[in-house]
Amino acid sequence: MDTDPIQIIQLPLFEYGEPTKNIVELFPAVWKATEQLASPDATIRQRGIDAILEMGAQKASPLVAYMLATCLQDEDLFIRRRVAYILADLVASNANGSQVPEEVRATVTHYLHNMSEAMIIGLLEVSVADAGADQSIFHLFNACPYAGKYLGDIQAQWKQALTFRQKAIYFIGVVGYLEALPALERMLDRLEARQNGQYAMAFAPPSSKTDDELLPFLRIAINQLNSR
Repeated sequence: MDTDPIQIIQLPLFEYGEPTKNIVELFPAVWKATEQLASPDATIRQRGIDAILEMGAQKASPLVAYMLATCLQDEDLFIRRRVAYILADLVASNANGSQVPEEVRATVTHYLHNMSEAMIIGLLEVSVADAGADQSIFHLFNACPYAGKYLGDIQAQWKQALTFRQKAIYFIGVVGYLEALPALERMLDRLEARQNGQYAMAFAPPSSKTDDELLPFLRIAINQLNSR
């Protein structure tokens, strides 16, 4: 049996190379703000995010960035929306020119890699509430290889709200989840066949509004995937 002690690797609070004086000065404030993220009061959680952003701690500390990432599961829609913007700025920093240490980016990317279906649905809710967040959500989904499967499942779930299903189809197309293409094609074939059958039989009840409003999203997403 291996008796070697298990190595415990702790995420550094601040990146090495930062002046010691600054670490000593900021540590109490950063610690307090990070603790506020765990408060049962949404207002206090918002204050914690305010303080973290004011200090720029999300770009200096992998631990703080990780704690912010856990807020993607927050029950408060506005906190989820805000955190989506913050995390997208961290993982897409190469594209927008901002300087984010690789350790911070890697920590956030690793967290996003393991997003659950519930978290995906939570981000779809953010997208429905704020279409301006779509670019940020794109970067978050792009970091999760399982998001395509989850989105494919969501678009096929009749119990889901129409807007959620539309957004799921939209993100499948723009992110480029090719593995979801068969699911979209099956849905398109089913809806078009139902619609065509009703055209042939005037006495048949009309298809639901939900069905009709999915069709344009399906066609656009399928074209996007086929063009890749």
